[in-house]
Amino acid sequence: MELRQLEYFIAVAEESHFTRAARRLHVAQSGLSATIRALEKELGAPLFRRSTRQVRLTGAGEALLVEARRTVAAAGAGRAAVAAVQGLVRGSLALGSLQCLHSLHLPALLHDFVTAYPGVDVRLQHGGSTELIEHVRTGRLDLAFVAKPARCPDELRMTPLGTEALVLACAPDHPLAGRASVGLTELAADRFVDFHPGWGTRDLADAVLAEAGVHRKVPLEVTDVHSLLELVSFGLGVALVPENFSHKTGEARFIPLSGEVPAWETVSVTTEAPSAATAALCERIGDHSA
Repeated sequence: MELRQLEYFIAVAEESHFTRAARRLHVAQSGLSATIRALEKELGAPLFRRSTRQVRLTGAGEALLVEARRTVAAAGAGRAAVAAVQGLVRGSLALGSLQCLHSLHLPALLHDFVTAYPGVDVRLQHGGSTELIEHVRTGRLDLAFVAKPARCPDELRMTPLGTEALVLACAPDHPLAGRASVGLTELAADRFVDFHPGWGTRDLADAVLAEAGVHRKVPLEVTDVHSLLELVSFGLGVALVPENFSHKTGEARFIPLSGEVPAWETVSVTTEAPSAATAALCERIGDHSA
């Protein structure tokens, strides 16, 4: 089994399509397909279920994907370690982040990093905290900036970034819009707008409302902050959001919550033995914290 075979396999698994994977790898599709067939023959099991529109992993493929990512990541870390000994930081750096990361100015951090280390290929993706943490654990990402999880996997390292209060976001004509503060139990009759389960603010809101005995309805689920705030501003629901969301629109009202409410905490998550590029980025985080 060759490293190149695993890299090709990972690309097909992530793209769910041979043509897109070949385009991503800058190789001929025929060569990519031949490589995957050779890998399947060597392993004695089909790795994909093929159709005319897409391919899906088989059970064997799903089992291989976790280990393939770890192997490719370890090989990359090995190359980076040698480069580090030579005084260089090269290779790739795969990052994940929440959409709105008030505790860290991510664009400034990345500009600083790529200026200092032009030999590193930096990739960034947005997503929910649960998904991003899992990507770090399986080696798909090197580092993620996420909401603090209730429990971090033992093989990962978590570093605090910042803390801020949760507030209620509501429409200007909502009955609570003029209040100086709002209790959680006062929201029992409201419908909510929120992110999908697995996103940090959604999970925290679910937890604090359940603790207060509020069993809410979330008929409107979104995947970006601006959609959430726009729906709220039109009176289609209320939301519990980090305080920094109040800087993103003047069309909604943001009201402090009364009583003891858990804070919104963000953290960075890496493996216990991060690559040289990951470590170099982490060293610069403090310079760009809010």
